Amino acid sequence: MIGWDNLITGSKANLDGLRGHPGFIFREQDITAAVTVEGRLDLVMNLASPASPKDYLEHPIETLEVGSIGSRNLLNLALEKGARYLLASTSESYGDPLVHPQVETYWGNVNPVGPRSCYDESKRFAEAITMAYHRTHGLRTNIARIFNTYGPRMQMDDGRVVPAFLGQALRGEPITVFGDGRQTRSFCYVSDLVDGLIRLSRSEERYPVNLGNPHEMTILHFAEAIQEIIGTRMPIRFHPLPEDDPKLRRPGIGKAQRILGWEPKVAFEDGMRITIQYFRGMLDAVPARG
Repeated sequence: MIGWDNLITGSKANLDGLRGHPGFIFREQDITAAVTVEGRLDLVMNLASPASPKDYLEHPIETLEVGSIGSRNLLNLALEKGARYLLASTSESYGDPLVHPQVETYWGNVNPVGPRSCYDESKRFAEAITMAYHRTHGLRTNIARIFNTYGPRMQMDDGRVVPAFLGQALRGEPITVFGDGRQTRSFCYVSDLVDGLIRLSRSEERYPVNLGNPHEMTILHFAEAIQEIIGTRMPIRFHPLPEDDPKLRRPGIGKAQRILGWEPKVAFEDGMRITIQYFRGMLDAVPARG
C-alpha cells in the first residue's frame, strides 16, 4: 500500500501506527504533480482535498487544482495500471439542497461563484471526469458522496463543527453556533465510512453512492449533546451564518443499503465518546501556558 499526501491539512503523526509496517509506504507528495508507481496496482483511492471550510477557503486554488489536475493524474495512473479507481466526493455536491433528504439522483443547488465554490465545484468536476474516464476508457470507477464524518485524528483547529465544538467544550469555552442553530447535519463515525468505501470499491456501481448516517440533528441540538456528554455549563454563543452554508444535510442511503448491504452501525453517543477521549488526550499533551 502506498499513501500520498502533501500534508497541507494533514499530519505525519496520524501515520504513527503504520510506522515501520512492511506493507505500507508513505510519500509526501502533491498529486497535482506527476504520480508514478513501480509495479502493479489493484486500486487507486482518491481521498485528496481540503475538506473543511476553514481550509478550502484558505487554499481555494489548491482545492480546485486537486479536484481537477489531481483527479486526472490519479485516473491516468489507474488507467495505466489497469486498476480500479474510487473517488471520495462529497455531500457538498448537493450545495444548499432543495430536496430533503438528499438522494443521488438530485443534481443539487450550488452557487458556482460563491466562496464555497472552490470545494463544491472541484468535487463536481472530479465526479464528471471520473464518469468520462469510465465511459471513454472503460475504467472501473466508483464515486462516494461522503456526508459529515468524524472520529479520532481530526485536527483540533479543523474548523468543522465536531472538532470546533469539542475543542471549545473541553477547554471550558463557550460553544460557537453559527446562525440560529436550526440548520441540520448528519454525523457518521469514521469506521462506518471506511467500511462503506471498501464495499463500494468492490462493487460494480459506477454512479455516485451516498455514504453517511441518516440520523439528522440540528446544530443547536448537537451543541447541547456535547455539553451533556462532556459535562460543561459554558454557554452557547450565536454568530452570523456564513455565506452559502447548507441549511439541511441528511443522506438518503437506500442505494447503499440495496447495492452494498451497508448502513452505519456505530451509535452517535459511542462514536462521540471515543472522539472526545482522543481530543482530551490532544489537549493533555499540550504544555500548560505559564
